[in-house]
Amino acid sequence: MNRFAFWILTPLTLIACQPAPARSLTVMTHGSFAVSEDLIRDFESDYGTKVVFIQAGDAGEVLNKAILTQAAPLADVLFGVDNTFLSRALEAGIFEPYRPSLLEAIPDEFELDDSNRATPVDYADVCINYDRDYFLKSGLTLPASLEDLLKPEYEGLLVVENPATSSPGLAFLLATRAHFGEEYLAYWAGLKNNGVVVVDGWETAYYTNFSGSSGQGDQPLVVSYGSSPAAEVWFAEPPRTDAPTASIIGPDTCFRQMEFVGILKGTRNRALAEGFIDFMLSVPFQENMPLQMFVYPVNQDASLPEVFIQFAQVPDQPAVLDPEMIAAHRDEWIEAWTKTMKED
Repeated sequence: MNRFAFWILTPLTLIACQPAPARSLTVMTHGSFAVSEDLIRDFESDYGTKVVFIQAGDAGEVLNKAILTQAAPLADVLFGVDNTFLSRALEAGIFEPYRPSLLEAIPDEFELDDSNRATPVDYADVCINYDRDYFLKSGLTLPASLEDLLKPEYEGLLVVENPATSSPGLAFLLATRAHFGEEYLAYWAGLKNNGVVVVDGWETAYYTNFSGSSGQGDQPLVVSYGSSPAAEVWFAEPPRTDAPTASIIGPDTCFRQMEFVGILKGTRNRALAEGFIDFMLSVPFQENMPLQMFVYPVNQDASLPEVFIQFAQVPDQPAVLDPEMIAAHRDEWIEAWTKTMKED
C-alpha cells in the first residue's frame, strides 16, 4: 500500500545513471521498503556516506538473490527477511553477527536469532480485511472466525494470495496451519469448494479483486494487514475521518509477521553497516515507519501516529507457529497446499 519515494533506486537505474561514490553503503530491500528522504540525508551526513538502495522484489526474491550472490554480495545490508523465511536465511549463512545496543529497548518476543545475525525492525499482522460498506448494505453477518468462511453465505467472497509467491499469502497459510493443525488441508479444500479466489500477490488481491475503496473487484474479503484500514484513511482523496475497511481479528485469524535486517557476510563496509542497523532501531526511524510502510515499530520508545491509534487493529491472539517448525515444514506445506488447490 506504499508509494515509494522518488529517490529509491533500482539496480537498473544505478547502472544507467552514475557509479556510487567511493564511500557508500548499499542496502538491499524488498519492494515495499520506504523511508523519508530527510532521515536518509541525516544518516548520510552523520556518517559521511551515500546510501544506495537496491529494490530486489518481494521478500522471497530478495532472500533468493542474497543467497545466490553470497560469494560476491550485491549489498552490505539486507532488510526485509521476515519470520516465515528467517530460518532459511540463517541456514544459508548470509549474515554476520551484530548485536546493537538498542536491542535492550526491544521485547524479547521479537528476538528470534540468539546469534544476533538478524535484528528485528518491525512487525505487522496479516489479517482478513473486509469492505465495511458491502456488509452494511448486504446485511450479511461478518465472519468472525476461519471456520465461518466455509459457510455457504460467503461463497466466492474471499480473495487470498498464493503462499508460493506472496508473503502475506504464506502468512495466512501459516495461520490456518497453526489453527487447524494437520487438518489445514481439509480446511483449504473447503475454502476451494466455497469459491475462494487465489491470486499471485497482494497488489492484485487488494487493488483488483477487493471491493473496498482501493479496489474495484467482487470480493469484499481479502487477506491484507491489520494496519490497512489506517492506510485507507491516510491516503484517502478526498480526506476522510472514518475507515472504509476493517480487519477480522478473532483468535487465530491473523498471523504476526516480523521483519529483520542483517549485515551481509563479506561486506567491506562493516562499520557503516553496523551504523545503519543502529539507525533502523533508533526512535526517529522507528517512528517514521508506520506512515511509510504501515508496520509497527519494535522499539518500545517509539510513538505511533494518531491514524494508527484510531484505525489500525491489533489482534489479542494472533496465530503462532514455532520458527523451527516453520523452517522444517514451510516448503512441504506450500507444496501440499498447491496440490490441494489444483486438484479437481
